[in-house]
Amino acid sequence: MQTSQNLQGSSTSIQGFYHPPLQDIDSYLSHFHDSGSQGSQLSVQTCNEQFFTLDSCPAIAGYAVFDSPAPSVSSNRDSFSPQGSQSYFSDPHQSPENNYGSPMSFNSVADNDHELRHGLRKLETFLLGPESETVGSCNCPFRDGGYQASSMTNCSHLVEMIPKLDLKQVLIRCARAISEADLSSASGLMHVLGQMVSVSGEPIQRLSAYMLEGLRARLEASGTSICKKLRCNEPTSSELMSYMGVLYQVCPYYKFAYTSSNVLIGDAMADESRIHIIDFQIAQGSQWVQFIQALACRPGGPPFIRVTGVDDSQSTYARGGGLHIVGEKLAQIARSCGVPFEFHASAMSGCEVQLGNLGVRPGEAIAVNFPYMLHHMPDESVTTVNHRDRLLRLVKSLSPKIVTLLEQESKTNTAPFFQRFLETLDYYTAMFESIDVKLPRDDKQRISAEQHCVARDIVNIIACEGVERVERHELLGKWRSRLTMAGFCQCPLSSSVGYAIKDVLKDYHANFRLEHREGALCLHWKHRAMVTCSAWR
Repeated sequence: MQTSQNLQGSSTSIQGFYHPPLQDIDSYLSHFHDSGSQGSQLSVQTCNEQFFTLDSCPAIAGYAVFDSPAPSVSSNRDSFSPQGSQSYFSDPHQSPENNYGSPMSFNSVADNDHELRHGLRKLETFLLGPESETVGSCNCPFRDGGYQASSMTNCSHLVEMIPKLDLKQVLIRCARAISEADLSSASGLMHVLGQMVSVSGEPIQRLSAYMLEGLRARLEASGTSICKKLRCNEPTSSELMSYMGVLYQVCPYYKFAYTSSNVLIGDAMADESRIHIIDFQIAQGSQWVQFIQALACRPGGPPFIRVTGVDDSQSTYARGGGLHIVGEKLAQIARSCGVPFEFHASAMSGCEVQLGNLGVRPGEAIAVNFPYMLHHMPDESVTTVNHRDRLLRLVKSLSPKIVTLLEQESKTNTAPFFQRFLETLDYYTAMFESIDVKLPRDDKQRISAEQHCVARDIVNIIACEGVERVERHELLGKWRSRLTMAGFCQCPLSSSVGYAIKDVLKDYHANFRLEHREGALCLHWKHRAMVTCSAWR
């Protein structure tokens, strides 16, 4: 189910979001038409060495600050949570029980554009003071949160109106302002958003905290710096491993991938005596533990199995070491099960892989596994090398017996910024809702897991462009076109795959459901397609 729609100017209708009338924001801003404040439009400039990172969002004086368990990157102030776990709104349209698909229109945005901009300029003057001409200085009150208690008292009526605003509506208006280079409006809206988000709040509040971070990074043209800085300030490897484990347990997305590909590969290799699995995202190698155990029970004895693991830097960090750790663990499991086993390490990214790195031998039946990794490969829109299609052609040249493709069902690859923002908002709203039904909102492990395992992807999608934007998802239809052009044919899925996934979903919320669509298996949260599994040869 495609959720991204083409955007054409301000009158475009977009499916997939609830978008209430814009009168709340306009009435909120119209107060300043009569306030008598006089001010000038803000101009936003980049301040060297000052980044809005996942732990540096300014706190607002007069509000309780949530104490995040995440280590600070460039500030000791907490990120995203001026209000802690307090919720400023309760909107049934943003409840986990709400379905997607309500239309949203931006007609009124264009109609009220002049009034909105004028109101925002007065809002900025009211909040920052008449002497605040820009937010280019690192010492400006907007950036550093240096609001005096007296100023907040004077605008208490302003704060009281915030609950009347719809968070998703304000967030979209802010992104729209940035896409139109309306920096004055964007600055004012970001201040409002900063008082509405919370990393321990409702799903939309938590997601908005990270999306606001992405917008700030984009506005400051510092998305690349933020992502690089964050990679240098990871939690310890054991902490990161525990956060990844939290997501693995509370969401079925990884279990869906591991289980479906294992069943597909097992069915395809039922009569083979020598099996070579090439896993382009080996991570911890956990997926193959149950696979090896299953092979040990094969009638007539287990086959010989060889696993080639392609690595990535994040997995190396989380493991606390290189691929030899994976090889040793799998070899130990195989010995205990009496399965002949060999491990081949290919410690490089998919962009670097060549035929000689895969250790292919004659007489082996080859299975290739792409678990949530092909979207990281740059395509023709990024580089003329087009590693995405190059890698598919390379795999096709191996004549594999089966190729399993697991990908997020989202469209963020070539979409322009604003359309990409809307798609990200829709997709991750569903993801955060699906996490919300499993863990309490003040659970620190959940907060850390979202910050370190999900938020960085969101910031990358929103803030970065070109080669620095590595999160480039495509829909199943586009993957089908790429694989077909590379010479692959789609394989039908056996009923055993569906049965296995249904068994997995017994431990999860009823809002997760399966759909067989165009020869693939799709996992939904309510009506939103989240991930797909397909098989090729």
